[in-house]
Amino acid sequence: MKAIPTVQKYMTYVPKSIGSDQTVAQASEFMRKLHLRHLPVLKGGHLVGILTDRDINLVMSFKDVDASTMTVEECYTAEPYFTSPDTPLNEVVAHMAEKKYGCALIVDNGKLVGIFTEIDAYKALSELLETRLKT
Repeated sequence: MKAIPTVQKYMTYVPKSIGSDQTVAQASEFMRKLHLRHLPVLKGGHLVGILTDRDINLVMSFKDVDASTMTVEECYTAEPYFTSPDTPLNEVVAHMAEKKYGCALIVDNGKLVGIFTEIDAYKALSELLETRLKT
C-alpha cells in the first residue's frame, strides 16, 4: 500500500492575501478579478484570519453597510483552520469535512506558505483515483 501524501503535494503555493486595513470593496473586487472564494487576511505581515465570499455577501446584506469604508478587519473570520505542509492529506480533508470548512491555510514556521481549498481536494481526489485505483 502506498503512503498517504501530505497536503503540501496538492496545496496552492504562495496564495494571494489582503491586508486587514483594506476595504471590503477592494477585497471584493480583488476576489472577483482573480476568481477567489477564500482570501487570507494579514495584519502587519502576520496571518490573522480568512475572508470568504460568503463573509462579504453576508456583510453586504445588512442595511447601511458601505463597502467602500468598511474594512476587512471588521468582517473577516478570525482563527481560521491552519495546518503545516507535512500534515497527511486525509487528516486535512477529514477535518475540513467535519467542520464544513472551505479551505485550510498552510503555515510553516509562522508564515503563510499555501492554501488548500475544496478545489484542490477535488483535484487530489481525481489524481488519486486515476493513479491508485485505476485497473
